Amino acid sequence: MIRIVPLKFQQAGRQYDFNALALELKAGDKVIVETDRGRAMAIVVIPPREIQEDEAPEGLKSILRIASEEDLALAETNHAREKTAYRFCKERIHERKLEMKLVRAEYAFDGSKIIFFFTADGRIDFRELVKDLAHHFHTRIEMRQIGVRDEAKLVGGLGICGRELCCCSFLTQFSPVSVKMAKEQGLALNPTKISGQCGRLLCCLGYEYETYGELRKGMPKCGKKVMWENRECEVTSQDVLQQKVTLRDREGTCCRVTMAELRTGQASQPITQENPVEETHASRLTKSRPQRQQPRKQVDKAQKPQRQASKTQQPTQKQVNKKPRPADRAAEEQPKPVEQQLKQVPGEATEGKSPTSRRRRSRRRPRSGHKPDPSKQGE
Repeated sequence: MIRIVPLKFQQAGRQYDFNALALELKAGDKVIVETDRGRAMAIVVIPPREIQEDEAPEGLKSILRIASEEDLALAETNHAREKTAYRFCKERIHERKLEMKLVRAEYAFDGSKIIFFFTADGRIDFRELVKDLAHHFHTRIEMRQIGVRDEAKLVGGLGICGRELCCCSFLTQFSPVSVKMAKEQGLALNPTKISGQCGRLLCCLGYEYETYGELRKGMPKCGKKVMWENRECEVTSQDVLQQKVTLRDREGTCCRVTMAELRTGQASQPITQENPVEETHASRLTKSRPQRQQPRKQVDKAQKPQRQASKTQQPTQKQVNKKPRPADRAAEEQPKPVEQQLKQVPGEATEGKSPTSRRRRSRRRPRSGHKPDPSKQGE
């Protein structure tokens, strides 16, 4: 068995598991631990608990000791030195005209380095600034760029509700927040009212989003027509938390009813032909669509013989205007018998050849290099 205890390094920071060994710890105690960045002072979140060795996380580190009075005095000294480092770094940023905003300066527990947190719109070339700081403090300097939400978490403050910011009091990590959450809760989409100190949407918009979604599922939307006391009414507003809706009839009379009363009233009203408005939405859809007595495929099969018979009796307009096929054209272009040709062209003697063939032969051009016979030209 291993004794695991969760620790945090800031008031609203993330929690990390450490091996408590045989130390007797309680919530709020300060201890000294070894991290990847060196030694640090942490705060116990809850008392240790025992787990199996195979359930322990990988790379589990142990607590060195409980913080003594000397450790607490060293932490106070570092906190005082942080204010001096913050003022000096801010002056150097102003002198070098760097487009960055310094948020906080933090000393390591053993004083081996100083971490400067800043915000900026883009990348900043702070190499010369680091040289100035290292020359003045004679220690390692680390510049860390953070976002606007992390800035609010480090600085702290009061929200529009009058309480301390969630991010610096109990919120350990940031969750995505969208405008859809504000719409679902019926809030005014005013940026000044739904934005926090960081300029982003309030983190508290996501606290009740799922509850509003569950309660709104069975409620009619605004503008929908419903029946109440044999009258057609329109939903004008909703009260999601109290499960109530405001109805307005055609005469302009408004009333506020609960969802239980609305469901009971709609279920008790019979559907009659005199009042077709009381019918459900599904019945209106089925009545609006024409119902087919017989499937379309069966009708086509039944009418197919009749259509074929009508086609054989008299040709349709398409058959009249239809162009002849190539086979029909070839049959039409075949030469007719000599007797028919003589009847069509009287007074023209032929020797078994049609006049059309003679015309075609006379139109032929002479070959290149061939001289025409003068005797034949006279003919």
